[in-house]
Amino acid sequence: MTARRALQIALAALVAGCAAGPDYRRPEVAAPAAYKEAAGWKRAEPRELSPRGAWWEVFGDRELDALEAQVEVSNQNVLLAEAQVRQALALVRASRAPLFPSLSAGASVTRSRPPGGLAGDITTRNAELDLSWEVDLWGRVGRAVEASEAGAQASAADLAAARLSAQASLAQSYFQLRVLDVGRTLFEDTVAEYEKSLALTRNRYQAGVVGKSDVVQAETQLRSTQAQAVDLGVLRAQLEHAIASLIGKAPSEFAIERAPLAARVPQVPPGLPSELLERRPDVAAAERRVAAANAQIGVAEAAFFPSLTLPGVYGSSSLSAADWFTAPSRYWAIGPSIVLAIFDAGLRRAQTDQAIAAYDATVASYRQTVLTSVQEVEDNLAALRILEEEAKVQADAVRAAREAVALATNQYKAGTVSYLDVATLQAAKLNNERTEVVILGQRLGAAVQLIKALGGGWQGLAAQQGSASAGGPQN
Repeated sequence: MTARRALQIALAALVAGCAAGPDYRRPEVAAPAAYKEAAGWKRAEPRELSPRGAWWEVFGDRELDALEAQVEVSNQNVLLAEAQVRQALALVRASRAPLFPSLSAGASVTRSRPPGGLAGDITTRNAELDLSWEVDLWGRVGRAVEASEAGAQASAADLAAARLSAQASLAQSYFQLRVLDVGRTLFEDTVAEYEKSLALTRNRYQAGVVGKSDVVQAETQLRSTQAQAVDLGVLRAQLEHAIASLIGKAPSEFAIERAPLAARVPQVPPGLPSELLERRPDVAAAERRVAAANAQIGVAEAAFFPSLTLPGVYGSSSLSAADWFTAPSRYWAIGPSIVLAIFDAGLRRAQTDQAIAAYDATVASYRQTVLTSVQEVEDNLAALRILEEEAKVQADAVRAAREAVALATNQYKAGTVSYLDVATLQAAKLNNERTEVVILGQRLGAAVQLIKALGGGWQGLAAQQGSASAGGPQN
């Protein structure tokens, strides 16, 4: 940095209240005027710590509610993030300390012998108070405090993100487990139907109406379905273990009894995603890291200017214990000290360039986080819309498959069709019923992902959205 440039920065710092470096302005983000999948987008201020409520309650499953309550106090990733917040807050307090004078006290008793030892041993007694204060002329300490405060805010947003991630993972694992329970019930009902079909074919075989092949085919179909039902237990056990880990328990200490799926797919209010940037904790954390990196530029630039220190000493020194702390033994000293680095082989320039590059990196990360958040909302809005349509069509397919099996079974009893026709339709019915269950699980999963993408649900936002709409669109 040239002397002229240093002088310009110094004058700018004095005009701006003696703070080196640029004042922070939130980077512009190329946010879309509206979602493709839902209208109502508006630019907003980050509010990652705003109350979200128990967002999982929109699914109406009491057992899920009870499990989610344990995430806050037992999930180790959440506890890790909470400890990091406390660490960041302690760093804020530490960064503020240089704004105030430091005072230290010391005392010593030294026994020594001068060269030659002619005067005998000498005992020197000293006690003093040292005062030191570096005047923050160029805002170096102020910028450091600004950076640490922004870092603490980012850590608080990270805590909210860790909590939300654990809650969403728990909800997804729980719904997958319950969908498997529905699938297991479906297989058991199907096995019961296949057992009746096997009994029917055996009776018809014994009556000489059909051949042995029909019995073999019916038994093969039954055993294969029973094996598929048993196979669901592997994934269910793994999901149960995952849920135990999310609530801070060992798998051996936790179990979820098999039960029907009580959850419902929530309806998404129209225009809801308009406050995405207010709710996403990862977006807020990325923005706060931009603010911290901006303040670090000021810290680096302040190193180009002289530092002013005001030291002071007051003490007592005596060779005699009787004279210690008496008026003749007292001394004091005070005087400002100014230090300016003349040559450092480009160290300060390199540190400033590093701080600027770090700022540019956080800006890029922030903008990418916003784009990713928009994509995630779009993805899950589209998934919910398309899966809802697919669920309606699939429900019609299930009804038709069940009717086809009933008709084919009656025709088989009448001897007008072969058992192969019945078995084919039964397999198609089972596949359609399984697909219907899978779609239900996908809809629940997409709803959880949408809530996560929105930063934790939409409780308390409907009224705000309505008032915003009443006042006209905000783009």
